Amino acid sequence: MKRTLALGGLVATAGLLAAGLAAPAQAAGKGWAKDNMAATNPAALQVIKYWRGERASNFENATPYAVETKVAAKHISKGGPSADSKPGVVAAIGDEKKSSSTSKNVNLPKTTGKVFFRGADGKPHWCSATSVQSTYHNLVATAGHCVYDTQSNKATMDYWVFVPGYYQGKTPWGIYVGKTAYTHYDYDVYEDGDRDYAFVTVYNGVLPSWEKRKLVVKDVGRLGDNVGGQGLAYNQKIGSAVYVFGYPSGSHPDGNHAFSGKTLKWSYGKTFAATAPAIKGEELQGVKSSFTGEGSLGSAWLLQYKSARRLGYLNGVTIGVSDTDGNDRYDTSVSPYFDGETYGVYNAAKSNWTGKITAQ
Repeated sequence: MKRTLALGGLVATAGLLAAGLAAPAQAAGKGWAKDNMAATNPAALQVIKYWRGERASNFENATPYAVETKVAAKHISKGGPSADSKPGVVAAIGDEKKSSSTSKNVNLPKTTGKVFFRGADGKPHWCSATSVQSTYHNLVATAGHCVYDTQSNKATMDYWVFVPGYYQGKTPWGIYVGKTAYTHYDYDVYEDGDRDYAFVTVYNGVLPSWEKRKLVVKDVGRLGDNVGGQGLAYNQKIGSAVYVFGYPSGSHPDGNHAFSGKTLKWSYGKTFAATAPAIKGEELQGVKSSFTGEGSLGSAWLLQYKSARRLGYLNGVTIGVSDTDGNDRYDTSVSPYFDGETYGVYNAAKSNWTGKITAQ
């Protein structure tokens, strides 16, 4: 992949993943690009060894990713994003048939977790992410710059994995190594903020251990079979209410350390049209949220979230936060607007088989 700029149940219905091994992007000529991550079993094993070494784990050393977290966003009343075709949705895993169950509480989704990777600084970092519906139950969605290395422009991040439900070194549903990343062509080439999202296919999850100085990997099955997968919504009306789920960390500009990044948090609000010219974001959507930027990159924006089933429709991912009123407190999260071209990227990613990781 080359960069030219660096800026510091599947039915659509109307109504609503190793260091040094990434290959050049393959542009399909249809608005999306594909990059190999850990494309082979040996490469995937090297990723596991990086995170679960014989003597130490890099998970505990990882820090929230702090690249391009703060943006100068504006709430706009005219212009902004617009649908490029009819509204559409893809049902969540297990929710292909309509459910009428309700809950008065906000039950946190099992699909959310953290993506871990080694950044351009050679250190381990993490972002927020979520599992989404796909043919083989093996797809993760997050911010584009939590997958693509915008600092060194050398394609995808090294040692990329997804860990749903991660908490203080524990990986309750396993570790899922990224195999192939898909993004919009305009983000792959130009780092267009309006297209700062990515879908990553992952191998079956594993629970690794060391026996007699040899890595042993226990297969725990497919991601979507273990934690489910959110649906996808695109070309939805601005002004829709969404829940935002992520792992914010770090401080507000005034120094207040509001979030630890250790536990999943949520916020709720209605989307509005926004711009952030510094990141080439002319057609973004925003939502009022107190999330700080570090750690919250990649947070899932879920439309029509059903708390009883912990499922909804992914309708955005956080790509930055903003202090729009100048009081030194972040008050807004921003995301690309998911339109038909977003669905095109998702459609390219959704039906790619990945399989198991086996120890050699």
